[in-house]
Amino acid sequence: MKEDCIFCKIAEKEADATVVFEDSHTLAFLDIHPLNPGHTLVIPKKHYANMLEMPADEAGRVFTSVAKVMKGVEKASKADGISVGQSNGKAASQEVFHMHVHIIPRYNHEMMSGFPNRKQTHRAELEELGKKIKAAIGTERR
Repeated sequence: MKEDCIFCKIAEKEADATVVFEDSHTLAFLDIHPLNPGHTLVIPKKHYANMLEMPADEAGRVFTSVAKVMKGVEKASKADGISVGQSNGKAASQEVFHMHVHIIPRYNHEMMSGFPNRKQTHRAELEELGKKIKAAIGTERR
């Protein structure tokens, strides 16, 4: 764990987050400033500043979790599609330097406008949607 890393603190349960999925290697939680409701982040529990630092097998575990979580996000958010994004380094617009993957619900009506703006949200909204996503992940076949 890196002491000043918010995602490490979330993984260690030292900081609050709306967790929708967890296994022994990864954690998925809702973004507090989502591009769309249901915007979820998947992180490795072990700290890596970005994917360039990760062994391939550990990156693979993260993307195995991404594959599970994105199905639940799509179902719970009734999205028309899902964008999956991952950035490495400041030049690639990485803001939190703990490797993470964005799962972003997308809708047909926003296709021509690029990515939507980040939204303000409240804990109650996150918790309600988090329950739906967690339930939807639980119903997916493994």
